[in-house]
Amino acid sequence: MATDSTAIASAKQSDQAMLAADELFCERGERVLFRQLSFELVEGQVLQVQGSNGSGKTTLLRILCGLNDSYDGTVHWYGEEIGSQTDSFFGSLLYIGHRTGVSKVLTPLENLRWACSLQQSVDEADLYKALADVGLRGYEESQSYTLSAGQQQRVSMARLLISQARLWVLDEPFTTLDARGIKQLEALMRDHASAGGAVIVTTHHQLDLAELQTLSLG
Repeated sequence: MATDSTAIASAKQSDQAMLAADELFCERGERVLFRQLSFELVEGQVLQVQGSNGSGKTTLLRILCGLNDSYDGTVHWYGEEIGSQTDSFFGSLLYIGHRTGVSKVLTPLENLRWACSLQQSVDEADLYKALADVGLRGYEESQSYTLSAGQQQRVSMARLLISQARLWVLDEPFTTLDARGIKQLEALMRDHASAGGAVIVTTHHQLDLAELQTLSLG
């Protein structure tokens, strides 16, 4: 489980930055999104990327996750470029994009089962528990297209409960959640950081987290 402090802390590799960006430059068309952008993310930290619509927040997250190579500069994972250690990096990463990554033709249970198959083996009972914990008890076998947008977002939230990834990268994860869901997601992020993981998140929501750092784009 992602909130298991032993599982995450035991994976700690060193005292250096978990993720570091150095002199990033990216443009879209003829418009520069960011230049000379450098920062570090350490274990136990939550980094909120802020900026107006179109400022490059999602582009930055995709660069950090190795999903966009249209940039200059370097991204390091524990001191080494991510391109030189893709297995270690991607095995330690959970990225949930703006579109939640939920297949609407699959059930919530099938979505979780598929997501887990990419990185780890999880007991079926843990999948049911994760869905119950995010308020989806009784919806496990419903096709996801029958769920509300907020319920689909909760399927993505359930992935956090079962993930063993040390780095979470979340793009606007609060968008369709109600007040209870917002508090629960904040708690998950807080627990993950406290257990030695780290989170990068874009959101317009005002986060209430002690270890919160911010990075502002244009």
